[in-house]
Amino acid sequence: MALLRSRRTTTPPAPPEAPSPQRGSERGAGRRPGASWWIKLPAALVVLILAVVLAGRLDLLPKLQNPFGTETEDRTGPTLLQSIKDMSRYQAATGNFQVVVDLDKDAKFLPDAVRGSRTLFVGAGEVGAYVDLGGLGKRSVSMSDDRRSATVRLPHAELGKPALDSDRSYAVTEERGLLDRLGDVFSDNPGDEREVHKVAVQHIGEAAKKSDLPARAEKNTRSMLENLLKSLGFDRITIDFPKSR
Repeated sequence: MALLRSRRTTTPPAPPEAPSPQRGSERGAGRRPGASWWIKLPAALVVLILAVVLAGRLDLLPKLQNPFGTETEDRTGPTLLQSIKDMSRYQAATGNFQVVVDLDKDAKFLPDAVRGSRTLFVGAGEVGAYVDLGGLGKRSVSMSDDRRSATVRLPHAELGKPALDSDRSYAVTEERGLLDRLGDVFSDNPGDEREVHKVAVQHIGEAAKKSDLPARAEKNTRSMLENLLKSLGFDRITIDFPKSR
């Protein structure tokens, strides 16, 4: 009996059970969400950006100003009236002109890339033609005793100064050499376009002189005076311009 008891007590314990593959897979599955946080964070940012863009398109967000934008503030002083001039001219016609100015400046012994400039400028402006009625005297107007006929002698039409329209004038291209660009850095008025403006005004004025603008102004003045005198009761009306200009 004692021998049997000793044998029962000396029986080795059973080995521990090995973990089943199902439990190991559960542990591994529990570790994946914690290890992939760096994948979820960019995805959340993309969703947030898309939501902001969509809200902006639908006007669901208040308008935000550009922090780097510039603001324009007009600090111009009051405009002063310097003089008033009474006009006695009848503006009878106006001509609109356009010219393409190609102004090229070259330096001797230097290439254009170093010294020189070329500007292609489209100049648009107008020239008015008028008849000066301020110098008319008693000899300029004569009428019959019955006040049925009248004769008016007028001076020839003249051209006004060309006026360049800044809204319709613009520079197409402007090429400048290296030395000219460096000079603009130390200039008070870089990119000055006054010279090309003067050239455009000069060409517009020359074109107006060669046009039929003065003749059109005299024709319109004659028509205006004839209608005016007819409304006053005159039947026979003669409007004369001197033969020599």
